[in-house]
Amino acid sequence: MKLWGGRFRGQVDESAGLFNSSIGFDQRLYRQDISGSIAHAQMLGRQGIIPMRDADAITGALRDILADIESGELEIDTTAEDIHSFIETELTSRIGDAGRRLHTGRSRNDQVALDMRMYVMDEAEALRAQLISLLSALLVTIKKYSDAIMPGFTHMQKAQPITLGHHLMAYFQMFRRDCDRLHNCREGTDEMPLGAGAIATTTYPLDRDYVRVALGFSNLTENSIDSVSDRDFCIEFLSCLSIIMMHLSRFCEELILWSTDTLGFIEISDAYSTGSSLMPQKKNPDMAELIRGKTGRVFGSLIALLTVMKGLPLAYNKDMQEDKEAVFDAVDTVKACVGIFRGMFQSTSFNTDNMYKSALGGYMNATDAADWLVKKGVPFRDAHGITGRLVLYAIERGVPLEGLNLDEFKAISPLFDETIYNAISAEVCVNSRNLVGGPAKAALKKAIGNAEKYLREQG
Repeated sequence: MKLWGGRFRGQVDESAGLFNSSIGFDQRLYRQDISGSIAHAQMLGRQGIIPMRDADAITGALRDILADIESGELEIDTTAEDIHSFIETELTSRIGDAGRRLHTGRSRNDQVALDMRMYVMDEAEALRAQLISLLSALLVTIKKYSDAIMPGFTHMQKAQPITLGHHLMAYFQMFRRDCDRLHNCREGTDEMPLGAGAIATTTYPLDRDYVRVALGFSNLTENSIDSVSDRDFCIEFLSCLSIIMMHLSRFCEELILWSTDTLGFIEISDAYSTGSSLMPQKKNPDMAELIRGKTGRVFGSLIALLTVMKGLPLAYNKDMQEDKEAVFDAVDTVKACVGIFRGMFQSTSFNTDNMYKSALGGYMNATDAADWLVKKGVPFRDAHGITGRLVLYAIERGVPLEGLNLDEFKAISPLFDETIYNAISAEVCVNSRNLVGGPAKAALKKAIGNAEKYLREQG
């Protein structure tokens, strides 16, 4: 019999029962559900709402159920309506009427809100730990290639010379923000909703603060209606996950481009590549492509939950059951992607010789030639025009700027002298950009120091 079956004469249609059931996916909440029930039972006993002996019996049996599920001795019954029903039914089968007292002063509405908050808090912290590990791996590579010159791109065109370390530091900053977002999301989720009941709390003298402390929450929710109808924390969490995936996808896109024969900047390890069933020579960056593809899946979870919530009147509606699969699938996807990406990145080989050769082409030192003129007193807009003509002249002759002789420089502007050659060398182009956040080795060293400090603070 269903927990709510007393009101009904007839049986629920079998297909409708399956459609309504959530045990197939919410069974992963068993730890959170049992923890919440233990705290609730102890509070009921302390408050004299149920006999303390019953509260202790409930607590002991719930701990046994948890241990049995963890060990595999107890298999979750997938014919149950949901994980809450399964655990309560199992509890009652073990200790009889005492188990029927557990749900006193509680609704599945505030119960599932509690479970989901605990789940999001747990997974936000687990994912943050994964990202910290990825940041550590990134920083190792940044240090190794802090002075490896490569082309920087804008509009997918060569722009200015930078270093591989500087380029990778951009991704460090992205994932660092992701870590901070997850921390902030966890803090925003850290409100204990149990005691809200179905919509309007209860007449029992519950001690919500006792449950809050027992479960490790920092705050209580302050409105019973909002407590059971809020899924902002799930939406915020999915937003964090979507941004993580967007960053991973951008990084994967670059690794895919860098691994092409056209650029040849990197070689992705065989361990994270596949071949072609037809073309023997192929080595495909399938893991990077899959991560890029799975980004849309996580975005879809966010959009799905936003769409579910956008038209719901207060308070709880069954539509909100759709929060779980969206969150669970996104969590599983992001965890898998971060783990695969970290392994792929750490095993990738970087061809710094090809990067350096590429940095010498594309007239990426043109801005430095213009800056050289500015330092001679030429207004920048005029210097820009002079250098543009210089580049056009070099393009027509098929040589880089540094391949022009001094007479050719002077034919464009008499201000040029032999010091222009040093000014437009790749090394000087990079290391003269020594502002905070710049690619110069000294500037990058400061950024590395800040990154190291951040990682130390994260423990």
